[in-house]
Amino acid sequence: MVVVFVLVAVAVLALLAGVHRYVWRRLIGDTTAEGSLARRAGTVAVWVLPLTTVGAFAGGRAGFPFPLQQVLAWPGYLWLAALLYLTLALLVGEAVRPLLRRVLARRAPEGAPRAARGAAEEATADPGGTAPEPVAATGTASHAAAAPTKTATDTGTPASAPSAPGPEPEPESEPEPESEPEPESEPEPQTAPGPAQPAAAGPSRRLFVARAVGGAAALAGLGTVGYGTYGVLRGPRVKRITVPLARLPRSAHGFRIAVVSDIHLGPILGRAHTRRIVDTINATSPDLVAVVGDLVDGSVADLGTAAEPLAGLESRHGSYFVTGNHEYFSGAAEWVSHVRELGLHPLENARVEIAGFDLAGVNDVAGESEGQGPDFGAALGDRDRSRASVLLAHQPIVIDDAVAHGVDLQLSGHTHGGQLWPGNLLAELANPTVAGLERYGDTQLYVSRGAGAWGPPVRVGAPSDITVVELASKQS
Repeated sequence: MVVVFVLVAVAVLALLAGVHRYVWRRLIGDTTAEGSLARRAGTVAVWVLPLTTVGAFAGGRAGFPFPLQQVLAWPGYLWLAALLYLTLALLVGEAVRPLLRRVLARRAPEGAPRAARGAAEEATADPGGTAPEPVAATGTASHAAAAPTKTATDTGTPASAPSAPGPEPEPESEPEPESEPEPESEPEPQTAPGPAQPAAAGPSRRLFVARAVGGAAALAGLGTVGYGTYGVLRGPRVKRITVPLARLPRSAHGFRIAVVSDIHLGPILGRAHTRRIVDTINATSPDLVAVVGDLVDGSVADLGTAAEPLAGLESRHGSYFVTGNHEYFSGAAEWVSHVRELGLHPLENARVEIAGFDLAGVNDVAGESEGQGPDFGAALGDRDRSRASVLLAHQPIVIDDAVAHGVDLQLSGHTHGGQLWPGNLLAELANPTVAGLERYGDTQLYVSRGAGAWGPPVRVGAPSDITVVELASKQS
């Protein structure tokens, strides 16, 4: 077992290292100059941010002071979400990259033949010796001066007539302009710019593509994380569903249960988050409030004050609480006592009779490691099955036990609806229902997406919610 754990840990670390290397190469290595400030800063970020992620996850269990946990949590958890969506965006960019290169490559050759044809046409248009004009433009002033001298001499102008006739060797010295290396120097300005342009166009085009794709990926990835963070910090929205129950009496028709799960108070989501949730629930004027597990990620000592606004929950038939798996990571016994002090009624494998139906609750399956797992016999074994029943159970995976005990409706959370797309695909592998209402035999299962977030305070494709479940009677 230990060997398997070590192998899995090594594989995960290798995967994360590879992903970080890929993101660095595409966003930093391909888009910045070696030794530049941007490259140095990007390299430092890719080293430091993963360390904050490790600190954010390990801080609570390692006993870090709570203020230090809060400092590490924001960059550490947000980087985890950013890494996911930057990687996905860059992978999409891999498909766009060759297409963009092809488009740019098509445009570049179109201009080159035109320029070449234009130069050829200019050269052939003036056979009288004007072709050297481009040379004069790039050559020295002496070349420009030499050309007129040569032309005057060749045409036999009387410019040399005023000279004294005695020194006749002068005509022999006139051919000196012909000995000047004009023809040899002419190709230099013409050939030098030609090859230089294609050579520079290659790296420039590659850099443009790298920056365009990298910039678009960064904008898409970080924009997604920003919007998902806003959705969590804004607070959950109210969702309403109606669930008909065959055994519910007409006297209980329209009974409204406000279901809230996975609040996840911790280093990021604190007292203000709880206050928003309480205000949202109270605004629905429910008959009963059901807190279905994963209230906290931390100890009562660190988060007790963050949970205090729960004392302000208002409903006609009270507020009830069952444990989730994270309570058993955070000291479940202490939290059960604390929520009781806040006015909530813990249902630890127990039930109560509400007007027209039985309300039962079971401990989370994570409690089995402490001998406090779910006990359906204690919660439902001796009840009157002619009465409708509603079960509070944090994880949807206990639906088979609920069906076996004749439960009409199970209310659960735990999945977060996947929280970060495409996490919903993984959640579907481990849970019978990820979000929403489904039927299993004579039992209906409703799974809330939750009101908070675990790890990154980000939700993508799975908005947080508080669900008002209205029970409807089928009896005439």
